Amino acid sequence: MPVHPSDPTGPGLVRDPSDATGARLVRTPSGVLVPAGVDPFHRTLHHVAPSGLIGRTSQTSGMTRVEAISGKTVGARNLWMGQTHVTAATASGDHHHGASETAIYVVSGHPVFVFLDVEGHEPVEHRIETGPGDYVFVPPFVPHREENPDPDTEAVVVIARTTQEAIVVNLDGLDWSGVELR
Repeated sequence: MPVHPSDPTGPGLVRDPSDATGARLVRTPSGVLVPAGVDPFHRTLHHVAPSGLIGRTSQTSGMTRVEAISGKTVGARNLWMGQTHVTAATASGDHHHGASETAIYVVSGHPVFVFLDVEGHEPVEHRIETGPGDYVFVPPFVPHREENPDPDTEAVVVIARTTQEAIVVNLDGLDWSGVELR
């Protein structure tokens, strides 16, 4: 008789003897024990090939974002991951990513990440020049932009965010006057 993971009272329901909390587990048809509350979709790895990238995501002028890992593509609940392409000799519009932390990995090109350093008496524009293999961390709500000063080569970065969807708030400048902390 098959085990129905969505039925926590069905056959195959067991308690994990090594778990002091008495977690409820179900045995899959292949005999593997998994948590009863985990639906079948979230018990498998998901592969997204380049042809599976989706361009229907929040955009900022001067760049193109495509999503790979998200709620829409693989059912992710707490993570968004994708690519950003900045064409040669282009700067993006100023923007921030709301409450999301953003990690960036530079795949190709030499993108420059620009933000205002507001720690002193006067804000100072700060530029982080990067190359392939570099990582950049963007804290929540920090206004910034990406620039690609190379006249011939597109810059490509991989992005991971702590929110399940891509949050992009486009701004009129790098100052914090347009930022709502919510």
